[in-house]
Amino acid sequence: MQEYEAIIGIEIHVQLRTNTKLFCSCPAVYTDEVNTNVCPICQGFPGTLPVLNEQAVKLAVRAALALGCKVNSTATFSRKNYFYPDLPKGYQITTCEHPIGENGIINIDNRSIRIRQIHLEEDSGKLIHMKDESLVDLNRAGFPLIEIVTEPDIREPKEAYIYATKLREILRYIGVSNADMEKGELRCEPNISVHIKGEPFGTRREIKNLNSIKQVEEGIRYEIERQIYMLKKGKTIRRATLLWDEKSKITKEMRRKETEEDYRYFDEPDLPVLCIPHSLIKEQEKQIGELPDDRRDRMLKQYGLEKKDIDILVSRKALADYFEGVMKNSNNVKLTSGFILVELVGFLNERGIKFENNPISQDKLSEIICLMKDGIITRTVARNLLPRISERGSPKQLVKQLGLEKIEGEKELESIVKNILNKHPDEVSRYKEGKSGLFGFFVGEVMKTTRGKANPKVVGKLLKKIIG
Repeated sequence: MQEYEAIIGIEIHVQLRTNTKLFCSCPAVYTDEVNTNVCPICQGFPGTLPVLNEQAVKLAVRAALALGCKVNSTATFSRKNYFYPDLPKGYQITTCEHPIGENGIINIDNRSIRIRQIHLEEDSGKLIHMKDESLVDLNRAGFPLIEIVTEPDIREPKEAYIYATKLREILRYIGVSNADMEKGELRCEPNISVHIKGEPFGTRREIKNLNSIKQVEEGIRYEIERQIYMLKKGKTIRRATLLWDEKSKITKEMRRKETEEDYRYFDEPDLPVLCIPHSLIKEQEKQIGELPDDRRDRMLKQYGLEKKDIDILVSRKALADYFEGVMKNSNNVKLTSGFILVELVGFLNERGIKFENNPISQDKLSEIICLMKDGIITRTVARNLLPRISERGSPKQLVKQLGLEKIEGEKELESIVKNILNKHPDEVSRYKEGKSGLFGFFVGEVMKTTRGKANPKVVGKLLKKIIG
């Protein structure tokens, strides 16, 4: 039986976190009213001259260094010519032919994915498709982008998922981009070809319109299966640009894929050669800080938590920073990590708050952890304190004001337990008949009655004593 192999490379476009666009002073904000953050330069008016954004160059260099690239001392801007309704000039200014960084690497699961190059370029506008017409919003036209291009080293859809996830994590850590795919700040465009092992590579097809990393994996998997099916049927696979249909979970051909010759590259006459001094490279090296993989290794050794917990903490820099900030005043690693990952993250998710906008200060959470560790409050009470301390007061003060100290006394709790059991005779009978799952129901009723103040261990002990 013939064995097929997929060859996958990925181009990832990343919007850089700058205040203004790449070649003009228009705000780099696309959420404002359509076509308001525009000027003659980003609208492509004849006679206008581009002026390069220095911060964009710095962020591009920082990204290249973090991904292990060699940063070139010079980069040349070119015009990449193609027609599309949202490209006002009819060409895109890019350093594609003479990039800023080359020969980088990202390690995934004991494999290395080589990065061919990182180049700086401007974004196009955005098409808004209506029922009978398409409208153009140029707020995004001229946004600074870096394009990160891999070698065709990826073989499986899952590897593409891991690569894109890891790359996004690094970009967020170093402050280059928010890399939010839903907002178009990170766009993945995989190229896929399939061939019989031992034979020449097949025809590449590129997928666009992928709005999440999960869709990257799904789109690649579908296209691999489709190309294998076509090869088995003896059909010709032609080079094309594809769109991903999220509803149908299939790729659809959008247009024939252009070749490099179609773009008719030539040097941008209105911009000089970009010189990148050694001092700028050194400055950006200092801005990188501890990268995610290094932080994982350090935190595993330092805190002794399970790898899955460390992976979740490190996956978002704000989350890892917060945890380590709380740990400065808390000696209980497991209690701290567990409360942050379950109660605090759950509290924020319920309210639609990003962790970066977390209203609970590290000092207040440290205080809550200490109150739990010292046995003054239960975990349930601590969870219920979160909305209150985000608005006012210290946890200690609130616990005293509201009388939320843990109820430990068996005498006080015994009467509450008996009262609960008397209210639920049917459940008690069923429990005695073997419905052991009702034990949790009784504990829950006691906790509800005491507003979460009862010590669950004492409650469990009393229930076993009273009903056996």
